[in-house]
Amino acid sequence: MPRLLLVEDDLTIRTPLVRALRERGHAVAATSTAMEGLRSALDDRPDLVVLDLGLPDLDGRELLRMLRAVSAVPVIVATARDDETEIVRALDAGADDYVVKPFTAAQLDARIRAVLRRGPSAAEADDPTISVGGLRVDPRSRQVTLDGTPVELTPREFDLLHHLAGRPGQVVTKRELLTEVWQIPYGGADKTVDVHLSWLRRKLGESAQRPRYLHTVRGVGVRLADPGAQS
Repeated sequence: MPRLLLVEDDLTIRTPLVRALRERGHAVAATSTAMEGLRSALDDRPDLVVLDLGLPDLDGRELLRMLRAVSAVPVIVATARDDETEIVRALDAGADDYVVKPFTAAQLDARIRAVLRRGPSAAEADDPTISVGGLRVDPRSRQVTLDGTPVELTPREFDLLHHLAGRPGQVVTKRELLTEVWQIPYGGADKTVDVHLSWLRRKLGESAQRPRYLHTVRGVGVRLADPGAQS
């Protein structure tokens, strides 16, 4: 039974949503403030967090950044802010998905199931470990090592690296990454890819100016390559 944490200050939304999600087979805990949500996320370690942005003590994006500093728990942002800029900001801050209010419990449940499926899947369980130079990506355990040292990645960063590592030497477009990794089948959110690539580079000990594995092909996309195979 998936364990969910709902961080929502509006009682008229929180109470029926908790009931509806429980009826759909989830174990649900709920808090009404950002700091209570952070404490619950760290102490109870839920499988997924549903996060409202309009919280009374902190903006939800601030809580999201705090969570991302200490946890890789998947987060779905639930927001009344429906313009693309706000949505991209939430994704850039580390959200795995978003749903715009008003929404039904059925819609949220579908998003929850989709995000949880991005964890170790049956297909991933049969996938071999991918090795590119000193980089090893294991889809079964969703663990990454670089020259034998573990690399801590968020679920989204792992999905991004796994997609690129499965196509070594190939240029992968941002549109493909948005479609395959973010499940966003339209353009306009290239910054989301750029931000996550920046975070991924930092964790791999490189930069866009001094790449080792991740090489930007200007105007096209990004290519993951073995540093030892490059001239």
